[in-house]
Amino acid sequence: MSVTDQAVEVRTGEELDAARLEGFLKDHIPGLNGDLEIGQFPSGFSNLTYLLRMGGRELVLRRPPFGTKAKTAHDMGREYSILSALKPVYPYCPTPLVYVEDDSVLGAPFYVMERIEGIILRKNLPQGLSLTSEQAARLCRTLLTVQHELHDVDYLAAGLESFGKPEGYVRRQIEGWSQRYRAARTPDAPDFERVMGWLAEKMPQDTERPAIIHNDYKFDNVVLDRQDPLRIIGVLDWEMATLGDPLMDLGSSLAYWIQKDDPPQMEAIRLMPTNIEGALSRRRLVELYGELSGRPVDNFEYYYCFGLFRLAVIAQQIYYRFFHGQTRDERFRSLIMAVMVLEQAANRVVDTLDY
Repeated sequence: MSVTDQAVEVRTGEELDAARLEGFLKDHIPGLNGDLEIGQFPSGFSNLTYLLRMGGRELVLRRPPFGTKAKTAHDMGREYSILSALKPVYPYCPTPLVYVEDDSVLGAPFYVMERIEGIILRKNLPQGLSLTSEQAARLCRTLLTVQHELHDVDYLAAGLESFGKPEGYVRRQIEGWSQRYRAARTPDAPDFERVMGWLAEKMPQDTERPAIIHNDYKFDNVVLDRQDPLRIIGVLDWEMATLGDPLMDLGSSLAYWIQKDDPPQMEAIRLMPTNIEGALSRRRLVELYGELSGRPVDNFEYYYCFGLFRLAVIAQQIYYRFFHGQTRDERFRSLIMAVMVLEQAANRVVDTLDY
């Protein structure tokens, strides 16, 4: 079995107009020839991702999900612009090729980029890939280092000062995600009011060293080299990147980090192999980030709690679509359980100030 991410048959209801798309691609990307073949990458809960094959060349197309969506949550133009701006200073970005703003080709905005082929880790290590404890620890350190490299980009020197608004970033995040949760809450969802109140009350000051942040940085958004799985060759899914507090970025990343000693209900919502033998703990990753960045991390429980809450909001927004019949994707049915588990985890942080 291949350890690389494989495209499958396109899901019913998410098909693309192959004839129209093929003509568009040949008109706008030099050197393309042959017939278009379309597959779909089955993972992920947000923007839809397709594999395009033409004449021996492989491209990736990203478009918003079908049906109702948040106004700015699936901004294809912004994601394309982010890749275009970052590629010269952060080589892990895929190369963007073409962006379409209107609905004339596929009924929605979309963009196309070169494919970075390699290993993408999902819930468990893929069959055919095994890591020793030492290798697992090295891979965790590499993941953290590549994230820090992004935070260390001089966005002013790179001309990316309009990328976002660092001033008031933390406040906007807490207030914005709280509003989004309340708007997306369904009758079967927890109210999260205690956690939202704590995050508002304990809010830290703006960082004096804002940075470019990915906002969805985790194992299944990085590509590993097939020949050397301890080396990262790509970082994907830039739709939420901006300028802000890098500790908020790290907190969001570690919300996905289910470790071996977590409660069983946390293991039940694990999405990546962060519990394998040798994987670093959340606390050790935070310590390493402090050493790499020189930033104080003594109150990191706040950022981790925010990450848990933010992840719950994302899950709840997707579940809201399923609950109200706006999507038929059965993967979304179980997300309400994840929201409940994340609320319990966030409350534990509030109670213990531990992560």
